[in-house]
Amino acid sequence: MQARFATIEIPRSISSAIDNVRLAERVGFDWVGVADSQSLFRELFVTLGAMAQATDRVMLGPSVTNPLTRHPAVMASAIASVREVAGPRVMLGIGTGDSAIYNLGERPRGLAGLRDYIMALKALLRGKTYDYGGREIHTRWIAEQADDPVPIYMSAEGPKTLELAGEIADGVICGLGISPDVAALTLKHLAIGAERAGRRLEDIDIWALTRVNVGTDRAALIDEIRMELASTAHHAFRFTQEGKLVPPEFAEAIREVQAGYRPSHHEDLGESPNARLMRDPALLAYMADRFAVVGTAEECAARIQAIRAAGIHQFLFSGFVEARAELLETLGTAVFPLCRN
Repeated sequence: MQARFATIEIPRSISSAIDNVRLAERVGFDWVGVADSQSLFRELFVTLGAMAQATDRVMLGPSVTNPLTRHPAVMASAIASVREVAGPRVMLGIGTGDSAIYNLGERPRGLAGLRDYIMALKALLRGKTYDYGGREIHTRWIAEQADDPVPIYMSAEGPKTLELAGEIADGVICGLGISPDVAALTLKHLAIGAERAGRRLEDIDIWALTRVNVGTDRAALIDEIRMELASTAHHAFRFTQEGKLVPPEFAEAIREVQAGYRPSHHEDLGESPNARLMRDPALLAYMADRFAVVGTAEECAARIQAIRAAGIHQFLFSGFVEARAELLETLGTAVFPLCRN
């Protein structure tokens, strides 16, 4: 299987999002996802519409949105409208929710609520009605796209969420980590869910979420993405550490990061309150080893190839650094050619 590469765009402005998606398309990214956090960044679907008009090839879609801030009919209509602008290169990524809901004082829905929401979206994107919360809902105009509906991707970390993704999603964004043991566990749980639905792993578009930074000073590279690793510690282990291969010596340190995490400063650049939570050198090193691709272009390529050997071939990178354009260019021109095939 050929390697494919994507990046998450945090729309700190509409103009920067357009500039970055044009650059990502030019240097060879296959997909640019847009983060959804209405209290911190520009509006998701307005940004996607602008990005669709600025590009021709790259896949676009939320990475990811949530089932709380938009009614499923509103969500379906929004992504189908982007599809009308961009054509079939559109996907819809959805998870239980993070900064978008925490900044509203809300809590994530459980898996039953997420399943119901996704099943509603599947019906609506096929032009069908759906009984949602005891009320019949519809998006009648989307029937014109029913023969080729927007695919739904789930963001998943824990065993049960991965199994749900394997059962009902068209694609999955795996956030449990990228070390070989974690990759094997991820694929195991996806396969369990797929089997429940009479599917195979090959039927699911599988992507690994990973933090990234490229350069010669590894310590400085990791230091620059401390806030990203804090965000990962907060999100990937938030409901439970059980079944997620967390070494016992890091269990309490991860809980301390989660307790101190401030959603209002989610993915802030520089020396942010969340970056300061990653003070423990041992925890920082562990999180980088498990969740990040960091180093020179050659070292990053070797890391990617090691993950591919474990069975995952597609990568969704964050890379929320000050010199973001430079990082995107370096990934596309110096890293990807070393490990594309």
